[in-house]
Amino acid sequence: MTFISDNKSLREFCEKVSTSSDYITVDTEFIRERTYWSELCLIQIGGKECAAAIDTMAPGIDLAPVFNLMLNNSVTKVFHAARQDFEIFSQLMGKLPTPVFDTQISAMVCGYGDSIGYDALVKSLTKERIDKSMRYTDWRRRPLSKKQLEYALSDVTHLRVVYEKLRKTLAENGRADWVAEEMETLTNNATYYPDPMEAWRRLKIRSTKPRFLLILREVAAWREIEAQRRNVPRNRVVRDEGLLEIAAQAPKDEIALRALRGMRNEKLRGKPLKALLKAIRQGQELPENYCPIVPHRPNKVSNMEGARELIRVLLKYCSEKNGVAQKLISTSEEIEMVISNPDSKPRPLTGWRGELFGQFAVSVLQGELALTASGSDIKLVKPGEEI
Repeated sequence: MTFISDNKSLREFCEKVSTSSDYITVDTEFIRERTYWSELCLIQIGGKECAAAIDTMAPGIDLAPVFNLMLNNSVTKVFHAARQDFEIFSQLMGKLPTPVFDTQISAMVCGYGDSIGYDALVKSLTKERIDKSMRYTDWRRRPLSKKQLEYALSDVTHLRVVYEKLRKTLAENGRADWVAEEMETLTNNATYYPDPMEAWRRLKIRSTKPRFLLILREVAAWREIEAQRRNVPRNRVVRDEGLLEIAAQAPKDEIALRALRGMRNEKLRGKPLKALLKAIRQGQELPENYCPIVPHRPNKVSNMEGARELIRVLLKYCSEKNGVAQKLISTSEEIEMVISNPDSKPRPLTGWRGELFGQFAVSVLQGELALTASGSDIKLVKPGEEI
């Protein structure tokens, strides 16, 4: 078990793993409860025959060898559920690791269900059980115990076997290209730098009036930028309820703003307060044709409900028949697009998803194919032929 907290050891370790294997396994430990950006505490890296936990909080530690390794095109970086790890690396490096392999996505392609957890996947593929007792460790504290380090390193040592087995399965079932396609989406750096002007979409909107939406968009963008600047959670700046009340009431000055029930306990002052008032004015002054578009939320009792249910059954059929997780093939929102606007080429109608599911969905909606059921046995048929 190796714990690295000095630059010489880190350089030697990174050099060793970069030249001894065509892949490494990677995981991170971080804390985010009190910050906007994740606070990186540990990076675990595993080669074929060695593994180390790197103390990212060690005084004077230079992570350049790790960053160089992450960008080494001759070494595949293997993660499980990489999105949060990628957000950290994107923030630190300004780039994302490449090339990469996500075992959670790969497992979804290989029939292990929707978003399978690391523990369950390890148990399924290696028959090993991971001790979960260290799961809620405060990774900022030093020194870390032997048991804590063993737990952290298990996230990359078991991952080696998981990767080897999934890679073999993908080679056998011819779906490696599917995973590669998913990795292109996962490694789009823009994913990890969301547009503040889109932050309003996180909120539970209670009105679709243009003026409400214009103000809400502006004040939500202000909060996003302020949370990033101060590196605190969004609700530490202003709570969601406060933003929604501001958008509804459109206060014209500080007195009116502080009189709002959702703002009475907020301690805004100085430049942040002035910036919020400016955002409110911008929302009030913008022409209504600048109003953001609210995603259509269809009425569940609409005449499209029959089509929805039919396509959901088809999705389940295609998922089970091909051993691919439903969630990876299509989301509920994408099903709506397939039904209401197929010409926009939603994701389920393109690439491997189109071959697996999308082409049949279009044919079913056009009446060229039908689903039949006999007990629990579902079949896709067309005149004179069973698919």
